[in-house]
Amino acid sequence: MTATTDRILGAGYMTLTPPAQSKIVDLIAQVEEDIQGVRVYATAGGCSGVGFGMTFTDQIDETDNVLECEGFKVVIDDGAVPHLQGVEIDYVDRGDGTSVFKFNNVQPVKDESACGSCASASTCSS
Repeated sequence: MTATTDRILGAGYMTLTPPAQSKIVDLIAQVEEDIQGVRVYATAGGCSGVGFGMTFTDQIDETDNVLECEGFKVVIDDGAVPHLQGVEIDYVDRGDGTSVFKFNNVQPVKDESACGSCASASTCSS
């Protein structure tokens, strides 16, 4: 199933840095399954009140939102859309054999359990 055109997100909605895009393309190439895109999701928690993650997806539902990137699609469900507005996803190789996808510019959720300090520093990572 493919997303309808009214579910296509504009280029300014969320950004992926060139290193993040390149790594996602590399990871998709390593998977032997039929991958439709990378699903970005939000969960309760994290210092901004919401945590983020990514996983491969083999289907795009009609209720999903899609951000077209070169060589892949980012798939986002309706619940995560408000939390990802203006977010930048980066890929950082720490140089010590570890690497991470990092979610920058995360906005804090009004929640007593969220400190909100990461969002103000624009350095939250999932």
